[in-house]
Amino acid sequence: MEARSMDAEACSVEAPPIRRLEESVVNRIAAGEVIQRPFSAVKELVENSLDASSSSINVYIKDGGLKLIQVSDNGHGIRYEDLPILCERHTTSKLTSYEDLKTISSLGFRGEALASMTFVAHVTVTTITEGQTHGYRASYKDGVLEQEPRPCAAVKGTQIMVENLFYNMAARRKSFKNLSDEYARILDVISRYAIQKINVSFSCKKHGDSTTDVHTTGMGSRIDAIRSIYGPSVARELVEITASDDDISRSIFKMEGLVSSANYSAKKTTMVLFINDRLVECSPLKKAIEVVYSAILPKASKPFIYMSIVLPSEHVDVNIHPTKREVSLLNQESLVDTIQNAVEAKLMHSNTTRIFYTQKTLPGISKVANTEEEESLSQKLETKLPNVPVRKIVRTDSSNPAGRMHAFLQKKPNGGQEAQGDLVTIRHAVRQRRNPKETADLTSIHELMDAVDRNTHSGLLDIVKDCTYVGMADNTSALVQYKTQLYLVNVVKLSRELMYQQVIRRFAHFDALQLSNPPPIFELLLISLDEEERSGLWDESDGPKEQIARLNVELLEKKYEMLKEYFCVGIDQQGNLYNLPLVLDQYTPDMDRLPQFVWTLTNDVDWDTEKGCFESIAAAIGDFYALHPPLLPNPSEEGPKFYQISEGNDHMDQQKETNIDEDLIEEAKIKWDQREWAIQHILFPSLKLFLKPPKEMASDGTFVQVACLENLFKIFERC
Repeated sequence: MEARSMDAEACSVEAPPIRRLEESVVNRIAAGEVIQRPFSAVKELVENSLDASSSSINVYIKDGGLKLIQVSDNGHGIRYEDLPILCERHTTSKLTSYEDLKTISSLGFRGEALASMTFVAHVTVTTITEGQTHGYRASYKDGVLEQEPRPCAAVKGTQIMVENLFYNMAARRKSFKNLSDEYARILDVISRYAIQKINVSFSCKKHGDSTTDVHTTGMGSRIDAIRSIYGPSVARELVEITASDDDISRSIFKMEGLVSSANYSAKKTTMVLFINDRLVECSPLKKAIEVVYSAILPKASKPFIYMSIVLPSEHVDVNIHPTKREVSLLNQESLVDTIQNAVEAKLMHSNTTRIFYTQKTLPGISKVANTEEEESLSQKLETKLPNVPVRKIVRTDSSNPAGRMHAFLQKKPNGGQEAQGDLVTIRHAVRQRRNPKETADLTSIHELMDAVDRNTHSGLLDIVKDCTYVGMADNTSALVQYKTQLYLVNVVKLSRELMYQQVIRRFAHFDALQLSNPPPIFELLLISLDEEERSGLWDESDGPKEQIARLNVELLEKKYEMLKEYFCVGIDQQGNLYNLPLVLDQYTPDMDRLPQFVWTLTNDVDWDTEKGCFESIAAAIGDFYALHPPLLPNPSEEGPKFYQISEGNDHMDQQKETNIDEDLIEEAKIKWDQREWAIQHILFPSLKLFLKPPKEMASDGTFVQVACLENLFKIFERC
């Protein structure tokens, strides 16, 4: 009886009445379908800019798009008369009747994008049309213009700002926990349109960054756009592909695209698909192409695919998804099969030219020549290695050139064993000159040599003798490794000190560098005086340049015998410099610094005392022979500005043309390359043999430790 009464009560409950939802609720629900995430808003705004015939689109994002989305273009703008209804639902300039959908060619058509944004964010529009003297700014909320558009300064086109996205939808706003992920989705949308619309310039920048994350010029090819966005590793492995069908019984379409070859592989598939210039997704087509690649690529490797399909507008239904992400195609199965067969045929051809990159040994390591050496090597490997802590293990040492930076950047020249033998011979000859007993029996020279020995820093001496040259860090500093430490060393200071010490050691025992065209000392001094004038170190009150140069020439002529006998600096009776000392074997100084060297000899040498004279002359020679950066700027850096030559007439209304002095650039490249080679192959081997680093180098910035394996090990051990 109780059960029957309960059933009767349930049957007696009245059905709830059906009510018409309020318009604000309807609009809020619709907005949530169209604008699902921040990238959905960006996509709609970019498509509106493209429909406005824009050639430049700039996007600015803050906090993954939740705080601010700003899209600016240079399109035709929005008329002032249209601003009041701009953000109302279903207001559009793209179609007037439902039948227009059959031939729609624009990306937007329903008039829901801007309206949806105003229901979930604060929208501000700034626009100007052709012929207007000023633009207008209008703000919208819930699809309604908040106040009359205000006149303002504006550039051609339209700028739309969407602020505080989903401010009134707390649950959805909180669901976006990773703002970087949202920004990555926005970049992906812009990148895809930048590949398709190669005649439009795109840029996307995040708030607080000084550089753009996506930037295309709108002038290059599609391959250039892909290289700019996805990198050269993707662009160089792409092959062109085409497919088409004109059989009415199957399908009518034309496809052009780029697909990755068998040499490319990635962790996930990247498919950029446009149908009638509309960015869409097509799961059946994507799966069909992945099936083809799965038979060719290694396991878990994925391809890169770009396709643009054009087919009659009446064969495409663009109105099946709120965000226009998908479309419905007529005869889709036939279209997918045709494209799949085309991709398979293209990949079967490229599969015959696959490339595999291997590296059995590090550059510079010679192969074992015979069986006996192989057996000896295997026996060494089988012996128990010393138990070295991981934080103490280093990749290379000073006795093994393998692993240096230049081993990876340059090919080893032929005849390496002969070059090594020549180097051994040179080192042996140079070692013989290290004996102080061969120097002139002068007390002042012995005192200078003793001062070098007393002032030697033992720690720096160990570093210099056992370090490994890694490579140049900048124009004056090189990276060297010593045990588990990495040091930045000043090659100019090291080479200057090395040359000074070599002059003291080789005192009165120099070989000569003969100058083929002996320059007049008078002319060298005039060149140096011109440089002094440019530096502000000489003016007319100091006396005429010719008189100063003539007096200095007379001074050097008086010291001719001493300079020739002790330092091999030869001056003939006509006042020409014909001889220079060979301070370091296989090394010739930069002759561009010869005027400064002669000026230093005449003005910075202490001619009053024997010891002071020898020391200052040795310092002058050491500075002249040091490996300074060449006087010509480095063309590989900011140097090209130096080599610009302006050509044209003097009329102000005619634009001058700027050319580059290619000969001067080539000369500069040769000088910089020669210097870098000398640093690696002459300076550092000589430093190991001869240099005794003075104690002041430990504190004047000549040696700077930049990394230590033990400290790095402590950091990464916690990761």
